[in-house]
Amino acid sequence: MTSRWIPITLLALASFARAEPQKADDPIGSRLFPPELIMKHQGELGIDERQREAIVAEVQRIQAQLVPMQWQMQGATEQLASLLAAQRVDEGKVLAQADKVMALEREFKRAHLSLLIRVRNLLSDAQRARLAELRKDTP
Repeated sequence: MTSRWIPITLLALASFARAEPQKADDPIGSRLFPPELIMKHQGELGIDERQREAIVAEVQRIQAQLVPMQWQMQGATEQLASLLAAQRVDEGKVLAQADKVMALEREFKRAHLSLLIRVRNLLSDAQRARLAELRKDTP
């Protein structure tokens, strides 16, 4: 994978992270930080070369998983929509296809969570605390 794909993946991950607004009482989201936020504030956070390289490597690793998965999800979703477009909907087929779509969504979310955990573990306590402050200040 080339580094030109990193911005695309970061945008996809950022949009995924923003799909649900993070609330102050979100016990999970409040403890994880999207790579886009870290990248945006890397100087202020004091991200060193080792951390930067490790975060980029994690994003590239997850990109290799997520891009094909997005294609699979799109295809499965199209099939589901097609089944639902029929005059008479076959409930069994629709539910089976919906199970496939939801299974892919689960894999996607799990892979994304894995990335966020790995990135979080690359940060110091001070960096995590500063990111939490920066997130509060971001509208």
